[in-house]
Amino acid sequence: MAHMALKEARYWEQGEDGQVHCLLCPHGCRIAEGRTGFCRVRQNVGGVLRTLNYERVSAANWDPIEKKPLFHFHPGSPILSLGTVGCNLACAFCQNWSISQGNAGTRRMTALEALQAAQREPDNLGISYTYNEPFIWYEFVLETARLAKDAGLKNVLVTNGYINEEPLRELLPYIDAMNIDIKAMNDNFYRELCRGTSQPPRRTAEIAREAGCLVELTNLVIPNWNDRDEDIRALVDWVAALGPDVPLHFSRYHPDHKLTEPPTPVETLIRARRIAMEKLHYVYIGNVWAGDGENTLCPSCGELVIERRGFTVMRLSVKDGRCQFCGGDVAVVGT
Repeated sequence: MAHMALKEARYWEQGEDGQVHCLLCPHGCRIAEGRTGFCRVRQNVGGVLRTLNYERVSAANWDPIEKKPLFHFHPGSPILSLGTVGCNLACAFCQNWSISQGNAGTRRMTALEALQAAQREPDNLGISYTYNEPFIWYEFVLETARLAKDAGLKNVLVTNGYINEEPLRELLPYIDAMNIDIKAMNDNFYRELCRGTSQPPRRTAEIAREAGCLVELTNLVIPNWNDRDEDIRALVDWVAALGPDVPLHFSRYHPDHKLTEPPTPVETLIRARRIAMEKLHYVYIGNVWAGDGENTLCPSCGELVIERRGFTVMRLSVKDGRCQFCGGDVAVVGT
């Protein structure tokens, strides 16, 4: 039968009247026969939840690790970046909406083929699961990440963090680093612009950090939505409690998809960074050039230890997590 070619999904249970209850993410979709959940890629087929995007790749590229953005994980390294289709949020400002919420084309790639592709480049760091939401590619990511880990490669997630705790904890032993979008600190933002809630991504960051995964955070600053000083301070207070050495990226918004607010003024990003630097060691500005907003300074002596231009590392003065000027700790892995 045709549906047997579809991979059975993980994390679901039987519901009533032929429904299935998806347990992968906080939406907890109850899906009728023939229908898909919120993410559009998990379908009830004959009373079994099956995944429509298993082994389906929409994009495969070689990226610098800085593009994720990950500034504190093996600086200057290339990484194979893979994406599929679908997302479990519906952000009105999504810049990758054609694959996350549209109907982009895909091609087949098995986990073994992904590993073999990653191994072709001798300097490659590993595999980044990115472009759309990797957690709703769960079955493929778990299988591929296990193979990559066994082969000595690194696994990276670029994610909205919208996942339940049990599947997160199963995947985490194979994930070395992740950049998590913390879009705002309030449910109103998530409900109106993303059709979600604010707490699950923060919990994902907390669990990942406790597990020893390198965590960096991105906040897309959108005028009139999350750009007030009180918004920034609420975010910074939470990040500081997570750890002052957690890197925070403030990213410039540009109108896209359904949201037509004007682009974020550069001055807003500079102000946000200044506020964050009161409590955090590593704060960056993305999607725009803003002076030293891409550079890493030593928290101990203030010297420039990593200089960046765009996605290129121009200077690296960190060795084994130590500043080469004063010997102080710099929270960078892979130097």
